[in-house]
Amino acid sequence: MYEVRSTSLSINLHTTPSSTSHTNKYLSAFHNTTALRSSMTHPTASESISADLAPSIATYSPHVPGHIDTEVAQARHRIRLVNLWHLEPGTRVLELGCGQGTATAVLAEAVGASGHVDAVDPGAPDYGAPFTLAQAQQHLSASPVGGRIAWHRATPQDFLSATDAVWDVAVLAHCIWYFASEQELEAIVRALHGRVKRLCVAEYALHAAERAAVPHVLAILARGSLESFKDESIENVRSPLSPSSIKKVATRAGWNCTHESSVVPEPGLLDGFWEVGTVLSDGFLREVSQAVSHERMRVVVTSARDAVASAVSALDGAKVRTMDVWVAAFSRG
Repeated sequence: MYEVRSTSLSINLHTTPSSTSHTNKYLSAFHNTTALRSSMTHPTASESISADLAPSIATYSPHVPGHIDTEVAQARHRIRLVNLWHLEPGTRVLELGCGQGTATAVLAEAVGASGHVDAVDPGAPDYGAPFTLAQAQQHLSASPVGGRIAWHRATPQDFLSATDAVWDVAVLAHCIWYFASEQELEAIVRALHGRVKRLCVAEYALHAAERAAVPHVLAILARGSLESFKDESIENVRSPLSPSSIKKVATRAGWNCTHESSVVPEPGLLDGFWEVGTVLSDGFLREVSQAVSHERMRVVVTSARDAVASAVSALDGAKVRTMDVWVAAFSRG
């Protein structure tokens, strides 16, 4: 599945058991949303949505008791992305790789009551912990923006081939690294030509403005190296394409980059911390032993892991942060 790198794949470090009761328990939080919004500041002229809405949007996603701050940080980050894309009320959005809907919630808020989001992901309904894909999507559907969202379980290619619908914008938010190859990404963005007016992308930049985010960059390279030896992968990182590679793919597919910028995530966005944890786990070494048969290549992958450990050690106890995020918009060529 895609986009689960956030809560999405925040499953990496959560240890609380999954429970269907979580979904029903937090539905009651929606009754307070209107009151909460009444005290919010209005977005500026350059914003689609105010960052002050992050606490209320966070309640649209199920969360482990005592950990709502994690969801607030995820919502705030995606508000920053959406504001850089300048989505207008009434926009029709196609979101590819929606995962559990962390970005979907913000997109639905931004497009307003007259807008709509088609959210597409191939993940199985029972995928994920502590909340499954089905639980997360059900929870979001019951939120104040749920009526603006239609969920579709399909790969992007299958979904696009099964409909002749058109949209204003296609969004790929933190999902590109889940694709099996650069060729798969190119096929998808080619299929979007003529179906959407704009293409909006956000993916990790493989750059760390903050020293504490260097381990995240190294962990992605270690994980990507390991996954390249597998015929099939279900990991968060399968094809860690750089911004320049993504732009080249989009250009070949007939898209022109009209805007690009970089976002330095706030400390509360824990994706880097989670990813580094998986690479430093014993499970990673077991995967290397199983997947990499060539001794010299096994040394390369394990040394990449050692580099992550060294970078963490150099932080002298400071918490690992998340690397920079590349945000871009494309128009039809």
